[in-house]
Amino acid sequence: MPGTDAREAAKTVTGSLGALPHLAELPARGPGADMTGRSLGLLVELFARVEPSGWRFGDRPGRDTRRARSWLGEDLDALEEFTQGWTGPLKVQAVGPWTLAASVELHRGEKALADPGAVRDLTASLAEGLRLHLAELRRRVPGAQPLLQLDEPSLPMVLAGQVPTASGWQRLRAIDRQVAEERLRGLVQALDVPVVVHCCAPQVPIGLLRRAGAAAVSLDAALLTERDDDAIGEAVEEGTVLLAGVVPSVGPALSDPAGSVSGVRTLWRRLGLDPALLARHVVVTPSCGLAGASPAYARQALSHSVIAAQSLADNPE
Repeated sequence: MPGTDAREAAKTVTGSLGALPHLAELPARGPGADMTGRSLGLLVELFARVEPSGWRFGDRPGRDTRRARSWLGEDLDALEEFTQGWTGPLKVQAVGPWTLAASVELHRGEKALADPGAVRDLTASLAEGLRLHLAELRRRVPGAQPLLQLDEPSLPMVLAGQVPTASGWQRLRAIDRQVAEERLRGLVQALDVPVVVHCCAPQVPIGLLRRAGAAAVSLDAALLTERDDDAIGEAVEEGTVLLAGVVPSVGPALSDPAGSVSGVRTLWRRLGLDPALLARHVVVTPSCGLAGASPAYARQALSHSVIAAQSLADNPE
């Protein structure tokens, strides 16, 4: 979400999204509030700091770790205030292990992704940190049914061997798809909550994510091609929920919510799927995060998504 006011963000989210509120991220506050910094702040017995080249692991918790944890606490305080008495789904999110490994550097300066042992340790630390984070959410909002979103925008690059080295002159070796799937599956199974994997990049590995145990896949619908049809059809038939990013994350004022989901209806017809499945298997969302939008547009995008989803449920044909 845009801005730096945690209470305002929580008020907007809980007011606009009556069925699925979430813990907002406010990256405009600076390092530690960004998606990578927040997730690094969740790690157990692993610490990171900001260097000129980006985030890098360190030996002990420093100012950047303390700041990330402080802002997370502030955001949880605000969410708790506006979810008194709430019962139902409540979403939190963190960067997934592969995108995190592709983003943070080891002590010697290379990306963690280059070291299988580092990826293993990072994934285990993230799993423990998320377990504690979800326990804290349950303590603060006893009626919540936690839902975890793992952000994996770099996963397609990881699988294709397109992640640049620290120098930028070369690319790190592609990660075997089976290894990527196993790491994700281990993390999902360790948490015992429904997991959504979000990837706002082309060539989302939908089948891999489904086999890894993701209950839902979140993607930018504008980046889908007919080559994704089979994977989407198989996922839906297996019960996977599709979080369809059909509302632009930035742009001019929005209009015609029903028209926003016309592409989803077209996809459903092309796949030969039962229209009655739409209401149970599709969630309408912005295409990606709203941090780059104005506060007014962010509020409009959330409301627009709710109205568009209702249109899809009321008139699936």
